[in-house]
Amino acid sequence: MIYQGDTLSVRYLEDGLAELNLDAPGSVNKFDRATLKSLAEALDALESKTDIRALLLTSAKSAFVVGADITEFLDMFSSPEEELAQWIADANAVFSRIEDLPFPTISVISGFALGGGCECILSTDFRIADSTARIGLPETKLGIIPGFGGTVRMPRLIGADTAMELITAGKESKADAALKLGLVDAVTAPDDLRDAALALAQQAIDGKLNWEQRRSQKKAPLQLNKMEATMSFTMAKGMVAQVAGRHYPAPMAAVIAIEEASRSSRDEALLIESKHFVKLVKGPVTQALVGLFLNDQFLKSKAKKAAKEGKDTQHAAVLGAGIMGGGIAYQSASRGVPVLMKDISQASLEMGMKEASKLLNKQLDRGRIKGAKMAEVLASITPSLHYAGIEQADIIVEAVVENPKIKAAVLSEVEGLISEDAVLTSNTSTIPIDLLAKSLKRPENFCGMHFFNPVHRMPLVEVIRGKDTSDETISRVVAYAAKMGKSPVVVNDCPGFFVNRVLFPYFAGFSLLLRDGADFTKIDKVMEKKFGWPMGPAYLLDVVGIDTAHHAQAVMAEGFPTRMAKDYRDGVDVMFEQNRYGQKNGVGFYKYSIDRKGKPKKDVDADVAPLLSSVVGSETSFSDDEIINRMMVPMINEVVRCLEEGIIATPQEADMALVYGLGFPPFRGGVFRYLDTIGLQNYVAIADKLANLGPAYEVPQGLREKATKGEGYFDAQRQSA
Repeated sequence: MIYQGDTLSVRYLEDGLAELNLDAPGSVNKFDRATLKSLAEALDALESKTDIRALLLTSAKSAFVVGADITEFLDMFSSPEEELAQWIADANAVFSRIEDLPFPTISVISGFALGGGCECILSTDFRIADSTARIGLPETKLGIIPGFGGTVRMPRLIGADTAMELITAGKESKADAALKLGLVDAVTAPDDLRDAALALAQQAIDGKLNWEQRRSQKKAPLQLNKMEATMSFTMAKGMVAQVAGRHYPAPMAAVIAIEEASRSSRDEALLIESKHFVKLVKGPVTQALVGLFLNDQFLKSKAKKAAKEGKDTQHAAVLGAGIMGGGIAYQSASRGVPVLMKDISQASLEMGMKEASKLLNKQLDRGRIKGAKMAEVLASITPSLHYAGIEQADIIVEAVVENPKIKAAVLSEVEGLISEDAVLTSNTSTIPIDLLAKSLKRPENFCGMHFFNPVHRMPLVEVIRGKDTSDETISRVVAYAAKMGKSPVVVNDCPGFFVNRVLFPYFAGFSLLLRDGADFTKIDKVMEKKFGWPMGPAYLLDVVGIDTAHHAQAVMAEGFPTRMAKDYRDGVDVMFEQNRYGQKNGVGFYKYSIDRKGKPKKDVDADVAPLLSSVVGSETSFSDDEIINRMMVPMINEVVRCLEEGIIATPQEADMALVYGLGFPPFRGGVFRYLDTIGLQNYVAIADKLANLGPAYEVPQGLREKATKGEGYFDAQRQSA
């Protein structure tokens, strides 16, 4: 044994060949501080030996290295810039030492080699992978750029254009693609990987492979003349600006880092990469995106815990077909849970099956599913006009029309047909779960399961706990939602639950701006371009459906009359009265046509301004910041109230529900991350200036107290990271 550490070891194999084997405690290898320290110690041991002729880098896990340990990031990123730069320099010194070893080095790759794992294999002379390999640098998805030499070595290995495409998009490459790109030198079957790696090492030892030439290429400046460089980097910047936009600076920073380092040697280039890395991690976008990643891990851990505690779902049923029912049935069946889809209308059943078929055909066209698998999934959806077979269902999702009497009647009828331990859920967006539970004999087996439309795209499922809902029921539904590939968030019952409850104060802010003379197209533009929402409020209302929003607004006003009732006629009322329901009938705040891809295309409608004239005040020019503050303060206040009232359990879950359910701009991280970023004291000052607009603009007491104490909502997350 040459070296033995807690996360890796080095030993002799045969005839001057050594193996550095990564084997961290737990299920995966990560490059955390402890592993980097061990790697440095292992290199000390390797450098002291004179009889080593080649080195294999291997993993004892099914994956090589899944990346850096992101749980360390927020704490590390809060360090002073000098400390952060030194940490990066120390890590880079480790990978450069691998690259400078006086003998050939070969990475032996199985499964994931991502982030730091990819940067590690780039530092070796050769890379051999099996067919399970997935290689890439996903750092830009976290708002950063590679920091362990990824922007330096990858362009020199596979060319600047290809490297920039992979790095800016955070793409990972499967084994065959990695071979074509030159990221790996060979691909084998998993059983043949080790023997092939040993043979490759022997070829390098025998001088049949020029490992020194490979190494010198990665350590030298990029081989681009001035004209090639100008064209390459200009084109890359144009593409990145178009795709990433101004709210996500990491992809552009990666291109600039590669450009600035293109004429530099390795060590100078690493300093340039480090400079850009440190600048990014000190920005709010990185804090937000890393925070979202950690929040997502938090949700997944809760779902895993629920799966252990609750009975597994083997069979499901959906009551009510159509687009929504078909989408739920597809989601369940595609994840291996057969489903009975029951409706009273043959036409609705056909529509539901058509929706499932359409979604499966899209998967087939994109090569994500094989024909046999598609047929298997479709066959596991049983459309029926009758309840026969529903007794087999472990969980039933009621998805009939949004009417409390009809839902209550259907739920009561079904309860008498299913087993006593089966779970009933209602896919309702506004109707209180406790109201629907009154019609049931076993309310402990009932909860809400609110899917978002379109079901296949929207990650969030709200799991709504009624006052009688048992913990077992919640665990089973959370586990089922996770099994369907969704991100479940548990909320307590109240009108609108969490997502819709906080959305309608936002719409109310929009109505007040219109009343006070703002132009709705400018509001949309500001909220999309400057704040970062995927749709402005008028556009979103059209997509939700004006009739749906009009009905839901009345429900919310009844539930929260102080903050959500209005004493004036607004733009939504006008659109509703004019039967302008939005995308569903082609006219709303905007008019819609179908483009060449079959998707709705939005256009300004000259008829709308005269229609709105009765509810829009005299034209007033609001600044961008005024529009953002007047739109966001009511939503933020309501989100905070939901936390303070226990409607939602944690800031992590609230932020994920907003991002996954409403499309809250990920680069802002959710409402609580946004509050921490701008500072609670600053927020209170902004909101207090708007207090005259009504109770929805009044800051909740708990938020005001935290601001006074100088606290943030994610202080604990940073300390525990």
